[in-house]
Amino acid sequence: MASKSKLSRTRNIGIIAHIDAGKTTVSERILFYTGRSYKMGEVHDGEAVMDWMPQEQERGITITSAVTTCSWKNHEIHIIDTPGHVDFTIEVERSLRVLDGAVVVFCAVGGVEPQSETVWHQADRYGVPKIAFINKMDRVGADYFATISMMEKRFNSRPLPIQIPWGQEETFSGVVDLIRQQLVTWDHATLGLSFNYSDIPADLLPQVGQFREQMIETLAEIDDNFADQYLEGKEISAGEIVSAIRKATLSLKVVPVMCGSALRNKGVQPVLDAVLTYLPSPEDIPPIRGVNPVTHAEETRLSSHKEPLTALAFKIMQDEGRKLTYLRIYAGEMQAGQEIYNASK
Repeated sequence: MASKSKLSRTRNIGIIAHIDAGKTTVSERILFYTGRSYKMGEVHDGEAVMDWMPQEQERGITITSAVTTCSWKNHEIHIIDTPGHVDFTIEVERSLRVLDGAVVVFCAVGGVEPQSETVWHQADRYGVPKIAFINKMDRVGADYFATISMMEKRFNSRPLPIQIPWGQEETFSGVVDLIRQQLVTWDHATLGLSFNYSDIPADLLPQVGQFREQMIETLAEIDDNFADQYLEGKEISAGEIVSAIRKATLSLKVVPVMCGSALRNKGVQPVLDAVLTYLPSPEDIPPIRGVNPVTHAEETRLSSHKEPLTALAFKIMQDEGRKLTYLRIYAGEMQAGQEIYNASK
């Protein structure tokens, strides 16, 4: 039987975005950097692992949600890569219903697009904590800060930049970690597998100081304990900032914002770190409520292997003439070969 610590090291997340924000490319890089795949699948070559349908490979878009699992730093991450096209919004809706957290991908050129708003509000409706990744920072017209401004204006949420870019468009070379105050750069020769931390360039220090101060002030406004330390002039450690961001993210008060270029293999590993650090494990989500199919009484069950099996079928698809059912298990355990029944019929 899995232990409690096993659940705390599990993340059930979705990757959601407007079409052409680079969502599937982000997913493919995640699979590569976690060792789940040994070749970078490219959307434009029709070789993306997550776009497995012939129609998806031909058109270069995601049509149906795809599910996979990978490991990162002793954690297990279950990922649903959702469609970005407005015609397949119902696929996103089904997925968000069973997710604990989400990575929302934005294009640094297009910013907040109509479907970005749709999926964001869908996530809000289900109370799903989010982190934002502003992609395509290498593209002409990329503007990290303009995209954040659009997020502030269009969403009833508070974006919290925890990184700023080092350069943009053709000069984009890395990101600055505002929490640890370090520059992060990626090695082109290793396809971004290797990355380095170094001191922040002197010309960036004033901007870094400004945005770090804004980040701390925002956290002080929404966290009383953090505010007390800040107002007393105490030095606030990186660990204390991380704890405050996690608390604010889980309570839906802020959305940590990061940036990079997935196609150029820059910025993806910090997103994986953020998934572990800021998004909830099954232990962090509220108990699941439902109706007991035998007694017809409403019950509440915890995310525990000791509880009776409690699951929700969120997707059914045909596979070689057979029905393949995707389940989100909220409590209990399911064994191979076990027969289960639809409690709603």
